Amino acid sequence: MGIRHIVGVSDMKLSQVIGDQIITHALGSCIGIAIHDPHAHVGGILHYMLPQSKLDQEKAAANPFMFGDTGIPSLFVSAYKMGARKENMRVIMAGGARVFGGGDLFDIGNRNIMIARKLFWKNGILISAEDVGGQIPRTLVLEIESGKVWFTSHGQRTDLWNP
Repeated sequence: MGIRHIVGVSDMKLSQVIGDQIITHALGSCIGIAIHDPHAHVGGILHYMLPQSKLDQEKAAANPFMFGDTGIPSLFVSAYKMGARKENMRVIMAGGARVFGGGDLFDIGNRNIMIARKLFWKNGILISAEDVGGQIPRTLVLEIESGKVWFTSHGQRTDLWNP
């Protein structure tokens, strides 16, 4: 049995150790991006909070994982350095909810979803699976050996990717 790596808010973890799991909790309006290269056995999760770094350039410089537009490229570059290849990559996205109902004045969840889709589209990356929006919080889990990705919410498990 490997290690369970916990990804905090505005954080990212990668592994290529068979048996490891990477987990992020409390995806409300935040987005969790799980990536996995089944050939290199490299996988990781990014948990970003806000869509664009232009909101606070200093915070983005100190922690690029806080923002989608800086965190997503950092996740991929880090995975490539470990041997992952773009053409082998599976990308799974979860989160972006309105956990407090319809009263989200700034609609952060939807803006977080849109920045990820925009970046993926611009870079020719397809999303293999997703569960975004709605009103539920999610805990996202990636299993390095198999590439399986699932989330739990309110005690229920939903498989997103099961190769």
